Amino acid sequence: MTEMRDRTPTISQEVLGQARALGDPTRFRIFRYVLEANRPVAVAELTTFVQLNHNAVRQHLALLTTAGLVSERIEEQRSGPGRPRLIYEVAPEVIGTWDIPGPYEYLATLLSEVLASGDHPEEVGRRAGRRRAGELAPAPGVDPVATIQQELARWGFRPTLREGPERCDLVLGKCPFERAALANRAAVCSVHRGLAKGLAEGLGGTVVVDDLVARNPARAGCRVVLHRRAPGEA
Repeated sequence: MTEMRDRTPTISQEVLGQARALGDPTRFRIFRYVLEANRPVAVAELTTFVQLNHNAVRQHLALLTTAGLVSERIEEQRSGPGRPRLIYEVAPEVIGTWDIPGPYEYLATLLSEVLASGDHPEEVGRRAGRRRAGELAPAPGVDPVATIQQELARWGFRPTLREGPERCDLVLGKCPFERAALANRAAVCSVHRGLAKGLAEGLGGTVVVDDLVARNPARAGCRVVLHRRAPGEA
């Protein structure tokens, strides 16, 4: 009996908490809606979806947030009147768990496109970045640098913004493609560079991604170098 107990896998309290949060059918529906929306979602949209009042939906979201399944932030700017809304997204830390496609699945899709099309990995990433920008469709006036930072966070890069007088650096605290990058840094980093460039282009081109300065994927610290396009700049 002792030997059998020793072989029983342990489950972390974090995973148990997430399982309990997703055990409620309504909460699970809210979580899947936020996941499949592939963009930030506000409470009003969720109340329409689940047909519950605002307070009930907020309570479900609070439990999902506490469990680390979704993240909550204040909308930076809205196009209409009223106070900024709270908006919700799937937490980057749970990407790859709970049937959420992980970064390697996404990378595999892009590398398959490289093989099928014969195009350079950066160009394939660029197209994917532009497609993603079209899906985001941020409200007018939202800072594109903030949008790029949020999207890199969603992909699992843990970016930190360092803004200087002439350029911005997004320092990446993690490489979600670490193992693949160690095996083929040129291809993986090219895809990532293209993703960032395409995202900036798709968001209106007011911000330009100049480069991805790659570091050791196992140590992170790569930098996405950007600048805000000056009036009249080609």
